Amino acid sequence: MPLLKFQIRRALLSVSLVLFATVAFQLHAFPLNVEHASGTTTIAAEPKKTVVFDLASLDTMHALGVEASAVPTAKYVNQLSAYANKSIPKVGSLFEPNYEAINALSPDLIIIGGRSAPKYADLGKLAPTIDMTVDPKDLMGSVKRNTLKLAEIFNKQDKAREQLKKLDESVATLKEKAKNAGSGLIILTTGGKISAYGPGSRFGILHDAFGITAAAPNLSASNHGQAVSFEFIYKTDPQWLFVIDRDGAIGREGVAASQLLDNELMHKTAAWKNKRIVYLNAMDWYLLGSAGLTAMQQNVDQLITVLDGKQ
Repeated sequence: MPLLKFQIRRALLSVSLVLFATVAFQLHAFPLNVEHASGTTTIAAEPKKTVVFDLASLDTMHALGVEASAVPTAKYVNQLSAYANKSIPKVGSLFEPNYEAINALSPDLIIIGGRSAPKYADLGKLAPTIDMTVDPKDLMGSVKRNTLKLAEIFNKQDKAREQLKKLDESVATLKEKAKNAGSGLIILTTGGKISAYGPGSRFGILHDAFGITAAAPNLSASNHGQAVSFEFIYKTDPQWLFVIDRDGAIGREGVAASQLLDNELMHKTAAWKNKRIVYLNAMDWYLLGSAGLTAMQQNVDQLITVLDGKQ
């Protein structure tokens, strides 16, 4: 009998310790001080109502199983197509928030980044606001840091670690394949014009983190890239040409990238002759800037498939 009482007391003590640890964790999790691109913001409690202007963050939240309460009117990539539904409250555009609509929602948190970042000060007057703008020179690191921040805010740490582990493994596979793939050049087409991007640029992750050797390593790192001609591509003669069709991504009428590149000069390039012109997922690369967790994974998966000769 004394042994039974001891076992019962020991079991109750164990349960009490677990409950205490759980409560202590919850108490210490919030208020949460979140460092971001525009400073530090204190979040009082786990947000129940979140307004999201940054599509990359929305993509990462979707990957973690977190829903936004309101979003801007925008073109949404496939994995986020549900947000185009009229039933989801719209609070302005990516560049111009509807402050009255946001204020009426009384959100617990506002998430901005990239195109919406200049509105940080004004939005911060309505609710705690975090700026998830990424660093193009360390895009992979930015995606990881932002994923972990969002996971902490919404209590999705296990999910985040699981998906980041998968991403790391995929990138390692891609870098291994890239070692012997040859040189590459990434370009963006829009309105019949071409811009090229090199290491450290907006789309430089192709070289910086994915390991594709840059055919033109000294290009301008401007956000809009460096304007180039067909002659430039011909003279540079990359073994792979990676193409982002901006007009296709935003749904603007114009000459498709595949049509624009189908000309006599391009036909003389190694990329054309060897069927190594790759049309990237323009919505993931341009609209999300590869900065969302799902977009990043999809982009890496596509490049692995391409280098394997399966696309």
